[in-house]
Amino acid sequence: MSKKFLIVGLGNIGAEYVRTRHNIGFKVLNHLAKQNEIEFETRKLGALATYKLKGRTFLLLKPNTFMNLSGKAVKYWLDKENIPLENLLVITDDLNLPFGTLRLKTRGSNGGHNGLKDIQDKLNTIHYNRLRFGISNEFSKGRQVDYVLGEWTDEESEKLDERLEQASKMLISFAMSGVNHTMNQFNGT
Repeated sequence: MSKKFLIVGLGNIGAEYVRTRHNIGFKVLNHLAKQNEIEFETRKLGALATYKLKGRTFLLLKPNTFMNLSGKAVKYWLDKENIPLENLLVITDDLNLPFGTLRLKTRGSNGGHNGLKDIQDKLNTIHYNRLRFGISNEFSKGRQVDYVLGEWTDEESEKLDERLEQASKMLISFAMSGVNHTMNQFNGT
């Protein structure tokens, strides 16, 4: 079994996106990197950081292709590093889950999410692991884009650190204990 894992956080590059809901994937990876004092380097198709823990290697990837072309970066790094599909985990925002809810899944539709849609197209499968981070759907009709590209409320910001910590624990568990154990232990927490 491969001991190498590709953990991809979805988001958009640029200062104007840093605090947006759509960038939660980047935020989770930044949190994990900061906790473990590792740095991201600009590499082909994204920013990459390597974290090693108990014989496992985590490649943390923040694609710089913008959300809608995330699949290109995911496929490139999977192929380049010879990482099996079951060792891929994609972190994404999810409008269908209440704020802060974390749900790990081994497959599923893209749910209208353009980043997931592109990954599905490039990998030619819906069978890949994703960690869905709930951002809720507290927006009025026709305002979805403004909402996902909007910044966290003060109330959400207060709770964010604890949720980022929980998401980081899930990433570690995914690589150390496997996807099924992680789903049983963490889903819905």
